Amino acid sequence: MAIVTVRVDEETRRRMKRKRGTNWNATLGEAIAAKLKEEEGKNLARAVVLNEALRRKAKKGWNSVEVIRYWRERRYGKPVR
Repeated sequence: MAIVTVRVDEETRRRMKRKRGTNWNATLGEAIAAKLKEEEGKNLARAVVLNEALRRKAKKGWNSVEVIRYWRERRYGKPVR
């Protein structure tokens, strides 16, 4: 497990000392994990919005099978039949 140092002002430290039964290491670890989860959720939401903005309908007559075959043949060569 990694060690992280946290600095708090004197008043906060005095208040923390009054709460003797509290495991501050666990409390801070949980708070950090919750904040990371929140930030990762924001990144996911941002990615979804960006993806939706970039999506567009294919042009009429566009054939995805032909495109996939073109690129596969270009990469691997003509298939043997």
